[in-house]
Amino acid sequence: MYKLMAIDIDDTLINDDKEVTPATQEALEKAVAKGVVVTLATGRAYASAQALARQTGLNVPIITYQGALVKNLMDEKVLYERYVPYEAGKKLYDFCIKNNLHLQTYIDDKLYAREENQKLIDYATLNGTKYHIEPDFEKLLSKPTPKFLIIDAPDYLDEISPVLRELLGDGVHITKSKPHFLEIMHKEGTKGAALTFLAEHFGCDLSETIACGDSWNDHEMLEAAGLGVAMGNAIAPLKEIADYVTASNNEDGIKQVIEKFILNAE
Repeated sequence: MYKLMAIDIDDTLINDDKEVTPATQEALEKAVAKGVVVTLATGRAYASAQALARQTGLNVPIITYQGALVKNLMDEKVLYERYVPYEAGKKLYDFCIKNNLHLQTYIDDKLYAREENQKLIDYATLNGTKYHIEPDFEKLLSKPTPKFLIIDAPDYLDEISPVLRELLGDGVHITKSKPHFLEIMHKEGTKGAALTFLAEHFGCDLSETIACGDSWNDHEMLEAAGLGVAMGNAIAPLKEIADYVTASNNEDGIKQVIEKFILNAE
């Protein structure tokens, strides 16, 4: 019997119209009614994720910023948080200035960038997030942040990833949430680490957890969970490590997982 289910939001729980379908919503409610803790695990900021979580009627702690922040929906109490080490943030900033890269960060759940450009506008539109411009970006580096994000061409990001891993050291976790988004968190700011924390928090074994996702930033939680599920629209490497591949996000893939492994499980 599975007791905890963690679901990625974009391209997993929501369809391409950015909606949770009525069929999937009904399945979520049935899983909760059966006593399963259903939570979200997203790279999004808490402010962005909590709106969707409340809309779906969830009232549990949710995993945000790729796992760098786990926060209660009810009282907004922080249960788990990991910040990018200051030295790594400073080196990352210097690298981005030198290479003329678009870098953005979150402080107190607010999105900041050095200048307004199309990358920032498109990102904010995609996530329904307000943004703040801080020309003196360097002064933000001393403030705690769960995540930095570089937006650029997918191939270029693949090229600089190993360079950044070498430069920033093993105190950080670097992953891609979408082909053109490179995200930098604390090394324990992963969805896998956050899922492990939540399983302990709710007193269940990792073997009693399900994790569902579509991108490479989901692989840690799919590997940690008792049942790792890749969406039908997931990238090929994620499907390869998944225990089960469900239908796509446009075909109620999450509903299928809930019906098969929670509602019909004996």
